[in-house]
Amino acid sequence: MRRLVVGAVVAGGLVLTGCSSDGGSPSSAVQSGASALASAANSAANSFASSASSAAASAEAAASSALASVKGGLDAKGDVTLGTVVTDSDGKSSVPVTVTNKTSQPYKYTIQVSFQDGSGNLLDAAVVTVPEIAAGGTAQATAKSNRKLDGTVTAKVGSALRY
Repeated sequence: MRRLVVGAVVAGGLVLTGCSSDGGSPSSAVQSGASALASAANSAANSFASSASSAAASAEAAASSALASVKGGLDAKGDVTLGTVVTDSDGKSSVPVTVTNKTSQPYKYTIQVSFQDGSGNLLDAAVVTVPEIAAGGTAQATAKSNRKLDGTVTAKVGSALRY
């Protein structure tokens, strides 16, 4: 979407940089049109960024709600490790999740994974529920983003509960 907006600004700018009919500088109407086009493009880019931020916040709220529904859960962030984020064929990001039950009894796990850009800004969040893992056992799962994510994407464990 952002590439389309930039393309429209460039194309619009090329059209609007013509000279006035007297061979002088661009007319005030052309300058005004260029300014309006730039303003519209800036507004569209800001709207896109706001929409992406809103989607990430919504995903994080849903993940937090899923964690809140776990009754009697204990912090198990230290039991979870994440692999390398990859982009799947559908354009969504996914990351392998490894859970090691370090206790002497079986537990289920619910894990929130946050997908971030290179600057650490939240892009999306996902929740993974791992069925019961035997005492001392290990299980594998995959956390997948809810939408396509652009650029360099990293993942981190937001929260993890065992119960």
